[in-house]
Amino acid sequence: MSTIRSVLERDPAARNALEVLLCYPSVHAILWHRVSHFLWKKHFKLLARLISQLTRAFTGIEIHPGATIGDGFFIDHGMGVVIGETTEIGDNVTIYQGVTLGGTGKDTGKRHPTIGNNVTIGSGAKVLGPFKVGDNSKIGAGSVVLKEVPENSTVVGIPGRIVKKDEKKVGVDLDQIHLPDPVAQRFQELTQRIEELERALSNK
Repeated sequence: MSTIRSVLERDPAARNALEVLLCYPSVHAILWHRVSHFLWKKHFKLLARLISQLTRAFTGIEIHPGATIGDGFFIDHGMGVVIGETTEIGDNVTIYQGVTLGGTGKDTGKRHPTIGNNVTIGSGAKVLGPFKVGDNSKIGAGSVVLKEVPENSTVVGIPGRIVKKDEKKVGVDLDQIHLPDPVAQRFQELTQRIEELERALSNK
């Protein structure tokens, strides 16, 4: 089974298939999602939603039954993960705890992101809106991504910005630990603005 195999390949703490099957909430969430998604497609939507909500209660992972998920999907830890109804996820995707694949509340129809193949999304990241995150891309922990991400890109920050494309740095390269502090950046901007205003007043 690709779900169990993906855990064994990507989580060094996983010792064997039986342990993964019995002890990994993310595996339970994904397996039950397969059931609820099948029922959703067959128009048993209330039953599908009931299964997804019960799964959320037991695992802390909320996956809408309408979401489409490819093979080899791995949620590491998983608590607080939210995946919206029109989300599409490709193959061999890894996401960490606290990730939201959601909408902005401004769109109708297709409201949630499309995640390409071999994408990694760090803990606490928010990917919001009906755009695509390209294949082989990485989203840094805590990032807020509101627009399309090209293939083979690394995105970090709030709002998310591309710092690497096709293995080449774009601006400053940052890892999941050394992310920009948006509050500190805003304080710096305000300080500069105050200094500009003080200079303007002193010249009058």
